[in-house]
Amino acid sequence: MLDRNLALKQLQNEINDYTIYTLLANSEKDDANRKILQKIAGEEKRHYNFCQKITGETRTASIINVIFYVVMVKIFGTSFALKFMESREEGAESFYSGIMHEYPEASQIYEEEMNHESQLISMLKDKKLINAGAIVLGMNDALVELTGTLSGIALAFSNTLVVGTTGFIMGVAASLSMAGSAYLESKENPSADISPLVYSLYTGVSYIITTLILIIPFFIVNSMNLAILLMFVGAFVAIVAYNFYISVAKELKFTPRVVQMCAITFGVAIISFLIGFLVKRYFGLEI
Repeated sequence: MLDRNLALKQLQNEINDYTIYTLLANSEKDDANRKILQKIAGEEKRHYNFCQKITGETRTASIINVIFYVVMVKIFGTSFALKFMESREEGAESFYSGIMHEYPEASQIYEEEMNHESQLISMLKDKKLINAGAIVLGMNDALVELTGTLSGIALAFSNTLVVGTTGFIMGVAASLSMAGSAYLESKENPSADISPLVYSLYTGVSYIITTLILIIPFFIVNSMNLAILLMFVGAFVAIVAYNFYISVAKELKFTPRVVQMCAITFGVAIISFLIGFLVKRYFGLEI
């Protein structure tokens, strides 16, 4: 039997999605992407028409919802934003599967909700996702190198500002080096989808942003132990945020990626911390 509340909720979701895909299609410059977005929009419109027929009501798109996802696409790319949008509708599949006997037309909509739309989204050429490799390169290097380096010198040095300043200088120099290396690598291995300049910028910028996240605690607190703890917290948040993005955009498992990245990052940091301890103890170095 039709649950009217669920049907009305789905009615609203479908008109929201139709409006979002239509706006994105109209602003898309790539012909292939535009056709895919138009196709998905057409499916969402059919879903809305079906829900309208069984409820006897109409809805207009939620402006806040539409703006939120359109902006998310512009910032994070189509793959992440649209797959995140589709994943939020966990009740859509169960709703359509639950009314198939009463409304046979729902079986086709169920199939589209389960498989077709996700497949179409995966076909989109997402420039931000294409450059995700550059972000991994910059961010991962910064996390491993700087958490390790800062942990080591934090025990050798007693002044948090000295540690923070040292980390900043190293981070800027390393980000420029990484950007240059990424540029040369992409030039040596050309790809139709990757611009060497853009790829190198993503690498360098992701490195410097990660650097800032890690060194800020050393400029805002005087306690070395607290600064180190906050640095680790910042590193963990960065790891979780990035892997959430990649896991949604590429439909990968989230937890194993986070565990692996944390093990590498914090493993290097612990080793460096111990080296700093030994340097301070046996060489008497303290600044």
